[in-house]
Amino acid sequence: MSEEESVQTPRGGNTSSETVKRLEEEGEIAADYLEELLDIADLDGDIDIDVDHGRAAVEIVSEDSGDRWLRRLVGTEGEVLDALQELTRLAVQAKTGERSRLMLDIASYRRNRKVELTDIANEAIAKVRASGDRSSLAAMNPFERKVVHDVVAAAGLVSDSEGVEPNRHVVIHPA
Repeated sequence: MSEEESVQTPRGGNTSSETVKRLEEEGEIAADYLEELLDIADLDGDIDIDVDHGRAAVEIVSEDSGDRWLRRLVGTEGEVLDALQELTRLAVQAKTGERSRLMLDIASYRRNRKVELTDIANEAIAKVRASGDRSSLAAMNPFERKVVHDVVAAAGLVSDSEGVEPNRHVVIHPA
């Protein structure tokens, strides 16, 4: 396969082999950074690396899914996870010289939250379709808003974000 040919990434999306290689390198740099962080904090955990929809995806996992320290790394409503993700992105940028869109997950928090947000979005979509009125959702972080926007677009409706952080929220409009 030539460098210009596209490959199917493990979790969807076509990405050139050069891009996949760069994203895998980002994942490796992030994993090294996170392993050092876990060592400093004297915490155990495994790091999984993937490429997901054109992004490097890294997850900290533990054999003991109920491990309290993993929940502490997520924090209330994911705020510690968001901070760790930003620090990890900065570490990758320091090594590569390029901005990273890396996604960090810990103990499947983001994966589980995505399921919850999909349900919330689908309920709001049904409400908008039934009433013909727009619907405003609760304030969400950028990851959460992106999930909702994707669900709304797949349903054939329109959404946008309104407000200023930390009160930025999604508004769903009738088609």
